[in-house]
This record gives sequence, C-alpha cells and structure tokens, in this order.
Amino acid sequence: MSPTDAAHGSLEPPAGAGAEDEGGRPLLRVRGLRKSFGSTEVLRSVDLSLDRGKVLALIGPSGSGKTTVLRCLNGLEIADGGTLAVGEDVSVDFASRPTRRQLAALRDRSAMVFQHYNLFPHKTVLENVIEGPVVVQRRPRTEAVADAEGLLDRVGLAQKRDAYPFELSGGQQQRVGIVRALALQPALLLFDEPTSALDPELVGDVLGLIKELAHEGWTMVIVTHELQFAREVAHEVAFVDGGTIVEHGDPDLVLRAPQQERTRQFVHRLLHPF
Repeated sequence: MSPTDAAHGSLEPPAGAGAEDEGGRPLLRVRGLRKSFGSTEVLRSVDLSLDRGKVLALIGPSGSGKTTVLRCLNGLEIADGGTLAVGEDVSVDFASRPTRRQLAALRDRSAMVFQHYNLFPHKTVLENVIEGPVVVQRRPRTEAVADAEGLLDRVGLAQKRDAYPFELSGGQQQRVGIVRALALQPALLLFDEPTSALDPELVGDVLGLIKELAHEGWTMVIVTHELQFAREVAHEVAFVDGGTIVEHGDPDLVLRAPQQERTRQFVHRLLHPF
C-alpha cells in the first residue's frame, strides 16, 4: 500500500499509532484493576495483557464488569486501584490520582465503539467522523476530511457523508461509529457489544467489518455476546464474572472445553438457550 493509500482511507493500523512496545512487551498491560460505584465493587482485581495486533474478546453475563473494564481502559471511568499501560510511554497508577495529562495520553492511545453508536445527532456523518481529529487532536481540517472521506469510502458509506444519523440504518450508524474510532488512529480499538443494538439482519455487515480490521492487524478488545464471532475473530477470550476474570485463554479452549464450572454454565446457556 502506498503512503497516500495509508493516509487516506486505509483500514490498516497506522504506523506509529501510539508508542511501540519495545522489548517484546505486550502493548496493553493491566494489573490489579479495581473499581467500585458507591458500596458496589464492580471490578475486584483484573489482570490483562494483549500483544500488538491481537484481539481479546471479553464475554460474561450482564453486570459482570465487562463494560467497566473497557471504560477504564479508555479513561472514561477512573479506576480506584491498579495500573494500566499502553505501549511504552503511557502508564497510569490509579492508586495515585491520575493527572489530566496522563488521562489525555491514555485516551489518545485508544478509541471506543459504543453499543448505541453515540453519534452527535445534529452533525452530519462527515462532521461526526472529523470531530475528534480536528477538535481533540488538533489535526488540520483538510487532512481530517480527506482521511474521513477515504475511510467512509472503504466501508461503503461515501454517499452518506452529508447525511444525519437519523437518516441511517442501525448498521450504517455503527459503521460510522467504527470509522469515527479509526479516524483517531489509535493504538487500541475498544468495542462495547457492537452488534447488540442491531436488528439481526444488520449484524453481519458490522461483524464482517470488525473481522476485516482484525485481519489488517488492529489491536482490539471486544465485549461481545456473539460466541461464534468471538471464536472466529479473537486470539484470546476472557470470561468475566463478579468483577474478576474467571477463565482466560485460547478461544477453542475457553469456549469449547472450559475448565471452570462457572464458564461451562455460561457457555452452555448461550449455546442452548431453550
């Protein structure tokens, strides 16, 4: 791929997006992550690591803490304890209150794709996509527009650049949400149940796009209830329950031959709901 292609509309991870993980260390490193809301302990002590270019799927029942893990990784929630590092130059110790600069650096390394799209309803598709690069990252508007138009073309939405979210289907809105995340050129992509709000006939397009991103080498953490999708796209699966990681490993092992009884119960219930 030429430099021009890479700059405008490439689905490949941008070279140098975030710090390089020198010395063979995982891109994402999480140790002892804890989070409570009032008296409710949501995350007890979460440890995770993920190499560059790999995909981790988080599965588990509602209320298990999966989404809270994602929001802590992105700095949308501030953990009560533990450490989090992305690459070599972003590290946060939550036992000491993180500074604004640390949180800004953390958010600059990752981008979230939300369950319910979270597009600005009063902005066009193009305006939604360039908002982060222009306002947050201070990139030139002409550069951000060119990148956005190229990405929209790559996902089949070039003709929707001037449409508003209410004019799009759910699947189209979610693809715009993914493009908006890609436009930030993050080191880490975070997906919070990206298909759960979609009609069944729209799920395939979104899952297909995420599979393409995995094939292109993006580093991703995906909260999902789609076990077959997790098996196909993820390099690792972690089963979360009660704010802890109960089981973590190869998708075939965790989803086909889980070692923990709680994991077996959950997987069986999803695969055999009736």
